Amino acid sequence: MKTANSLFGAEDRQAVDAAIAEAEKMTAGEIVTVVATISGRYDRAEDLFGLLFALIALSVAWLLFQDTTEAAWSATQTPVLGLPATVGILIGGFVIGAALATHFPTLRLPFIARAEMIEEVERRALEVFHRQRIRDTSRATGVLIYVSLYEHVVKVIGDDGVAVELSIDSLEDICSLVVDGLKQGRPADGLCQAVKKTGELLAPHLPPAVGDANEITNQLILID
Repeated sequence: MKTANSLFGAEDRQAVDAAIAEAEKMTAGEIVTVVATISGRYDRAEDLFGLLFALIALSVAWLLFQDTTEAAWSATQTPVLGLPATVGILIGGFVIGAALATHFPTLRLPFIARAEMIEEVERRALEVFHRQRIRDTSRATGVLIYVSLYEHVVKVIGDDGVAVELSIDSLEDICSLVVDGLKQGRPADGLCQAVKKTGELLAPHLPPAVGDANEITNQLILID
């Protein structure tokens, strides 16, 4: 899985920064773009993979370590594994499986519900919205375009002055541009198009005023 910093090179970041500056010329909106590698911790999914790995390890050991006794007319198999060995395999398998799921996030994907992913992205996006002080603009015109790569989710959050102007359809259009760029292997282009679209949607409702200052940085924020 690619991280946010590895997905956007120096030229990509400059392109997004320039797109934000250009979009903000046509509106009083303050556009902030954030790309995160992952939004949730998903500890439960790691535990579930660890449990599955432990059961598989025990099954393999159970099949391999058996004592076969041949009689005249039959052969019987007696498991060699005792209780201590069985418990040790389960514990060791769980620890190794959980560690693998931590280092290779793709392994825990089957154990994460889509609804949980969306909830985690929304929670993280709101946290970023407040941490980046997007709500502190003088006219409540901050808007966040938040992209979470692991979950494949894009979230757009607007401050009070923006939320009343952007319809649900408009938000979906902005998100679709980002998603299309990612699918085509051109994440920076998709983000630039989304920024441009945001500026165009806000321009009729929140035009720039005389003396407007750039209250939030135009730089693309990447979170690994």
